[in-house]
Amino acid sequence: MDFTFTEEQQAAAEAARAVFADVAPDGVPSPALTPGAVAEDIDRQLWNELARTDLLGLTLSPDHGGAGLDPIALCLVLRESAKVLARVPLLESCAVAMAVQRYAGSALAAELLPPVGRGERILTVGANGRTGHDPAELAVTARRYGEIAGSGESGGASAGGSGWVLDGVQSAVPWARAADWIAVPAHNGGGRPVLALVPRTRDGLTLADQVSTSGERLAEVRLDGVRVTDRELIDAPGCWEWLRSLLTTGTCALALGLGERVLAMTAAYTGGREQFGFPVATFQAVAVQAADRYIDLRAMEATLWQAAWRISADAGGPLPAAGDVAVAKIWASDGVRRVVQTAQHLHGGFGADTDYPLHRFHAWAKQIELSLGPAAAHEEALGDLLAAHPLG
Repeated sequence: MDFTFTEEQQAAAEAARAVFADVAPDGVPSPALTPGAVAEDIDRQLWNELARTDLLGLTLSPDHGGAGLDPIALCLVLRESAKVLARVPLLESCAVAMAVQRYAGSALAAELLPPVGRGERILTVGANGRTGHDPAELAVTARRYGEIAGSGESGGASAGGSGWVLDGVQSAVPWARAADWIAVPAHNGGGRPVLALVPRTRDGLTLADQVSTSGERLAEVRLDGVRVTDRELIDAPGCWEWLRSLLTTGTCALALGLGERVLAMTAAYTGGREQFGFPVATFQAVAVQAADRYIDLRAMEATLWQAAWRISADAGGPLPAAGDVAVAKIWASDGVRRVVQTAQHLHGGFGADTDYPLHRFHAWAKQIELSLGPAAAHEEALGDLLAAHPLG
C-alpha cells in the first residue's frame, strides 16, 4: 500500500484540525469517578460546525451533496476528533451513511443521505448485540410478515403486503436518543445477516438508558414487532460485514488520536516537573516507558492505515480485509490501554485529579478498547481467518 495521503485527504485532516482546535476535552468527571456525570446530548454546536465545513458529507458521493472521499479520509477526521474527546456520533453516522450509499436502493439513499451531510439527520447503529459479546446480527430476528406464525397478518407496510418484522434487543447503541434513524443488524434465517434502517420513533421501538464508562449516553434498543418496509431493509451480501469492518477501523482511528494526545500530555508534564533538580523526562526509566508507548502508537498507525486502505480500495490479498481489520483492532485495544496506563503512572496522583483531563482520556480509552470487541476477540477472529486461508 501507499502510505502517502492524497491532497483531498490532507485537506480533510486540516479542516478537521481547524474545527476541533477550539474544543476542549469535557472537564466533567467520568461516571467511573463521579456517579451521574453523564452527557445528556451530543455537542450540538460542534455538530453544526462539522456540517458547516462539509465534514459530515465527506464520504458521501457528489450526487448526495458530499465530497466523495473514502474511509481513509474519515479515519483522518476521526483521529483529530479523539484528541479532544469530541462528543459527536461522527463515526456512527458517517459509517451507516456509507453503507447505505454502497448497498441500499436509490430511493432510501436519496431520502437519508443529503440531510445527513447537512447535519439535519443523525444515524447510529447497534453493533454490540444484546450482551456486548454475542454477534450483533444474532440479537435481532427479521421475518417476513407472512412468516409470523399465528399472527393472522396478511397485509404489510405497503399495499402489496411486503415488508419485515423485527424482534430483539441491541445493547449499548451510541447516542440512540439523539439519532433519527438506527441501523439494526438482524438475521432472517437465510444464512446471512441483513441491515434494517429504523426511524427512532417507529412503533414498537423503545429505548432504555445506559451509560458508558466515558459518560456517553447509550441506549438498549428494544424491538417488539417493529415493522420495516422492503426498502428500509438492506439484504445485499456483505453489507453488515463491511459496515462492521468500517466501524471497527474507525474505532482504531479514535484510539490512535486519543493515544497521541495522551502521550503529548505526558511529555509536557514530565518535561516540566522536576525531581532532584532535573525534569523527570530526563530519567532513563521515564524515557524508556515513553519510548515504548511511542512504538505502540506507530504500530497502531501502520495497522490502521493498512486496514483503512483495504476497505477503501477493496484490495485483494492472501487474507480477506477482515484480517487487516482484526490486526488493527488488536493493536488499537492493547496499545491505547498501555498508553493511558503509562500516562497515569508517569503523572502520579496528579493523573487522577478530576480537575485535570487525563482521567477523561483514560475512561474513553477503556471504552474504545472494548468497543466492537477487545483484542482477545479479534485474535480469535484472526486465527479463524488464518485457518480458513492458509498463507503457506
